[in-house]
Amino acid sequence: MTQTAYVAIGANLGDARQAVEGAIQALGRLPQSRLAACSSLYRTAPVDAGGPDFVNAVVALETDLAPLDLLARLQALELAAGRERPYRNAPRTLDLDLLMHGATVLDTPVLTLPHPRMHQRAFVLVPLAEIAPKRVSPAQLAAVTDQAIERL
Repeated sequence: MTQTAYVAIGANLGDARQAVEGAIQALGRLPQSRLAACSSLYRTAPVDAGGPDFVNAVVALETDLAPLDLLARLQALELAAGRERPYRNAPRTLDLDLLMHGATVLDTPVLTLPHPRMHQRAFVLVPLAEIAPKRVSPAQLAAVTDQAIERL
């Protein structure tokens, strides 16, 4: 059954803009999936992390992949982009976070849906509001106005 999944994309190592643009293309080529919408690119300072600024975006995928299957595909794309996880919130060549998968509510050691911290992050909410305004409330956006975000 086809679901709309929202994926946050970020990178802050190497050519971050190219990494995000490449990830958008790769997401559009996932099996049983179609790129339905893509936000603008945004520049943000790292949150709870160090390193250079991030380039971020959010995409909507129409997918027949189950949540854990989609997560495995996202992690394979991160690995192919040279993603390493030396410590929590380390700078990264590519970060793909599954934010929502239809109306799925899931809480496992591997995946929590909806993403538990998505409403705390301007780099998720602002691009998500651009492509799915009904998914983000004005109050949620107001709560992250102290986080600097710039459309590229």
